Amino acid sequence: MLKTLRIKNFKAWEDTGPISMAPITLFFGANSSGKSSIGQFLMMLKQTAASSDQRTVFYPGRDDAAVQLGSFREMVYGRNLRKEIEFEYRWSSPNTLSFKDPISDPERVCSGDELDFQAIIASYKKIPFVSRLKYELFEADESVLSIGMERPRKRKANYVVAPDSYKLKRSQGRAWPLGAPIQFYGFPDEVVAYHQNADFVKDLNFQHEKLFQSISYLGPIRIKAKRLYSWTGVEPENVGNSGENAIAAFLAARKRRINLGTKKPYKSFNEVIASKLKEMGLIEEFEVQAISAQRQEFEVRIRTRLSEDWVDLPDVGFGISQVLPVLVQCFYAPRDSIIVMEQPELHLHPRAQSALADVMIDVINSREDRVDRNIQLIIETHSEHFLRRLQRRIAEGAEGEKRVVPEQVSAYFARADGERPVLEPLDIDDYGYIKNWPDHFFGDEMGDIMEQTKSALKRCREQKGITSSGDE
Repeated sequence: MLKTLRIKNFKAWEDTGPISMAPITLFFGANSSGKSSIGQFLMMLKQTAASSDQRTVFYPGRDDAAVQLGSFREMVYGRNLRKEIEFEYRWSSPNTLSFKDPISDPERVCSGDELDFQAIIASYKKIPFVSRLKYELFEADESVLSIGMERPRKRKANYVVAPDSYKLKRSQGRAWPLGAPIQFYGFPDEVVAYHQNADFVKDLNFQHEKLFQSISYLGPIRIKAKRLYSWTGVEPENVGNSGENAIAAFLAARKRRINLGTKKPYKSFNEVIASKLKEMGLIEEFEVQAISAQRQEFEVRIRTRLSEDWVDLPDVGFGISQVLPVLVQCFYAPRDSIIVMEQPELHLHPRAQSALADVMIDVINSREDRVDRNIQLIIETHSEHFLRRLQRRIAEGAEGEKRVVPEQVSAYFARADGERPVLEPLDIDDYGYIKNWPDHFFGDEMGDIMEQTKSALKRCREQKGITSSGDE
């Protein structure tokens, strides 16, 4: 789970400032305020880590990618190639990491459960390169190990390894120059080959790869509903960037059983999805069934509250087909997953948007095989109803219908401050109040009400004046 994040000189952001991440992390803001760039940055790093080209510092993505960001020049703030993209994040590992020093200090064991990573990406002749990277291992907020690589500022200088509080011992033999880092994050093989006690850097690389493997993305526009869905029995990695694998994921998960918090009963995956659609007021009954035993095709059948008839998914409101991939991804994602979503509330009416917030609370509290699923949700949204329901649930406290505490919710508002966007943290207290509610957060509601009242009074006076003059 991501704990903190900070990005500098990326797209609209000169500096996001430190972002505190929680199980539910929300980003609000006006259009073109820069909030989408935060999720895009994470997905670009994921795409890079998954790329087979180890020399690519940043993989911008092609047509089928979650994000397509173009060249380094198009990514860097102000398109100024003299600037460097800097970023730092810290994440918790599901398992404790332990590293021994077999040469310099055989008795020493470095262990921790959180990693911090920092990187600076510069460019030379429009080609990006890693200027500096650094890992730091923490145990109970105490640094126990720090190591990195950097290239001195001198032109054509070689990379050097820079450990802190850990002494590397060189292997015997000729010292060849170190190769460049693997993509934006990895120590090259030469670091291990040139030192007798540097094997642990491979584990750092691996932990980084695991972090980005755990991240999935669901975009704001999901694919339209179909009458028939093919499924060959393959388990997809996720529902896809546009929800194209949602039904395949649903069918693959039918035998899984999930509960929505301690002391709550376990339900089948089918029951969980159907119950959430019903709680949102979208359906009465829901099922996915094969059209025949001889064919690998399935249809999604729905019965609404206003009808006794079952109908196909394309025959009901558009909102159901748009929210179904959201629900499936939230409960299909494996344990310790991070889900990045844009506007999950799209095409839902206000009641359903409020209920969707309750679904997200259930997601972060859900358990499978008697173990917490430990899901993190990073959501870009425009929904006031979504936020208001979260505030209500926080105010209700631990004994409320849906248990969530302020520490489980982190919210930010992106606003324009002159020519530069500013990311403002929202201070939510134990009673669900936002102490620093931004001006015009969801438009100027009070201003609209006042202007409506003034206009109505003016028209009433005018109409009375016309009526009086006509009577005369």
